[in-house]
Amino acid sequence: MLTESKQSFRVDPAELPGEAVIFGSTPAMREIRSKIDSILSSDLPVLIQGESGTGKEVVARFLHTRSSRREAQFVKLNCAATPANLLESELFGFEKGSFAGASENRPGLVEIADGGTLFLNEIGDISLELQGKLLRLLRDGSYTRIGGRERQTGRVRVVCATNVHLLDAVETGAFREDLFYRIDVVSLRLSPLRDRKNDIPQLCEYFLQKLSRQFQRSVPRLNPVALHLLKQWDWPGNLRELENWVARAIILGDDQVPGAELRRRLEMPDRFVDRQPRLGSLKAATHRATSAVTSALILKALQANRWNRRKTAEELNMSYRALLYKLRDVGLPQRRRSQRGRPPAL
Repeated sequence: MLTESKQSFRVDPAELPGEAVIFGSTPAMREIRSKIDSILSSDLPVLIQGESGTGKEVVARFLHTRSSRREAQFVKLNCAATPANLLESELFGFEKGSFAGASENRPGLVEIADGGTLFLNEIGDISLELQGKLLRLLRDGSYTRIGGRERQTGRVRVVCATNVHLLDAVETGAFREDLFYRIDVVSLRLSPLRDRKNDIPQLCEYFLQKLSRQFQRSVPRLNPVALHLLKQWDWPGNLRELENWVARAIILGDDQVPGAELRRRLEMPDRFVDRQPRLGSLKAATHRATSAVTSALILKALQANRWNRRKTAEELNMSYRALLYKLRDVGLPQRRRSQRGRPPAL
């Protein structure tokens, strides 16, 4: 029996939000929709990145329903919610007698998802030992049950998701570099809600319809004042926070009480103080500050080495591939783009 940390099911496309709701109207999200179209005929691993609450699992399900594997299982595992000592048995299964309590053979999620999609949420939380076994699965499709000797073959598409910066974990040794490049074949970086505020009215309408059915309430209407307030807030909890706001509006009968709460937040002298305790915002702010410092250091090293990237990687004590990824991640050009020999400014 599967535990609460994961589920196995066939995805009904009718249960998903429409494309316009998932991807909205911003160029960054529309580019993700276009990229998904280009990989539907392949089984390339996909890494979905984004802040907590940006809808990574919904995008993974959407990808599955449009792929050639849509008739098979979509199996998900939350690596952060599953105890570390159980992750391997959940993924690969075990043989009878392999440990105390193993009274029968049990298949793992890789076997359950055979022919379908395996969605690993919070991939950054798995141990280095298990990372090596996952790398083997991605490299040649093989794995072994705990306590077993027979080599199994897993015919699954692996889709991973994370809300942390995996390349930082690679540089500290917490995440294997070879595994990172195996799962980062196709990268989808979801935009936070603060960068797609024009989608808020449509997202609200979707949540109103969905939650009104769930709570068996009539569908309320959001007045223009409420919508204006919703667009002013930065939504550190992203889509999950917006959905909770709509749920309160439905349960309380209208949008006045949650709207008044938003108004109080917006009228605070220092809006950042209100959001600072939120872990998601603090992590995002830390990442932005780290990226700025990293950009400056890399640019300085590149200039000192006359934009020789291999020498720069050696000087920074990082691999050449890691440097190229970092250049892309922090927004620096991978090659010198200058006028009259002058390197680009930061």
